[in-house]
Amino acid sequence: MKTAVVAIGGNAILKAGEEATLENQLRNLDATCFHLAKLIKNGYDLVIIHGNGPQVGNILLQNELCKTEIPSMPLDVCVAESQGLLGYLIQHSLTAALAKHNTERTVTCIVTRVLVDPRDPAFKNPTKPIGPYYSQEEAEELRVERGWTLVEDIKRGGYRRVVPSPRPISILEASTIRNLVLGRKRQKEVVIAAGGGGIPVIKKNFGYEGVEAVVDKDFAASVLARDIGEKTLIFLTDIDHVYVDFGTDQAHPLERVSLEEIVEYFEEKQFPPGTMGPKIEASIDFLRSGGELVVITSPGLIEEALSGKAGTRIYAGR
Repeated sequence: MKTAVVAIGGNAILKAGEEATLENQLRNLDATCFHLAKLIKNGYDLVIIHGNGPQVGNILLQNELCKTEIPSMPLDVCVAESQGLLGYLIQHSLTAALAKHNTERTVTCIVTRVLVDPRDPAFKNPTKPIGPYYSQEEAEELRVERGWTLVEDIKRGGYRRVVPSPRPISILEASTIRNLVLGRKRQKEVVIAAGGGGIPVIKKNFGYEGVEAVVDKDFAASVLARDIGEKTLIFLTDIDHVYVDFGTDQAHPLERVSLEEIVEYFEEKQFPPGTMGPKIEASIDFLRSGGELVVITSPGLIEEALSGKAGTRIYAGR
């Protein structure tokens, strides 16, 4: 049985500059799910994790626009809402794609919580922008009334809320996900989990409590793969390869790379924090925790990349 955790980027759901209509999101997902369905038909069982940036941002905006009539929900609840929304859309697109490939599977979405540490330094240094833009006057009111941290975006001419982005510790529903995908022969489940990086929670005396934070989807994918004992982690993005010396005349793609080599590139700061950096750091964490292979490529090249003919492939060994 061949298995993998696949993390799909936000561009697989909504491309930059596109309006967040149902039609646009389904069109983009149909294109990505076509390639995922081919992979499943050829023998792979998958756990799929996805981003949720534009969608959770719209949910927060809806909260703000309706706050005088409908009580607004905290951020952890909004992340849960986006998991259900996007999980359904992926179920819709992937089920149709599998049917076109004459492949029978049940696509299941799991509302997934991720444990974070309340002492994580990120809680004292919120950096992740979310939600709508506000005027300076509105920002000052929100700082006082809600205790939010807001920063000015000079390019957009407004202020935006920033929240902590703590590192994930573990996936609370990992045993359920593992049993669905790895628990028995001839299983027919494709699982969508940890959408948007998962719902961030902290441990309390009795159970767990949601927190006002967001978890990076790439780090969550690494922890999810580790927690279910998966050996292959795939990042689907809008480029075919990872590049070093990107933006210079010396730029060149990485094809087959060892863990030791990618660590050296990372320490040389070859991968910017806002773009490829989190994927590379998450890849290093995964391989150090027992993973064997990370693939980074575009959706259309996923099969060729797994067979060693395309994309960037990072191995735990040499």
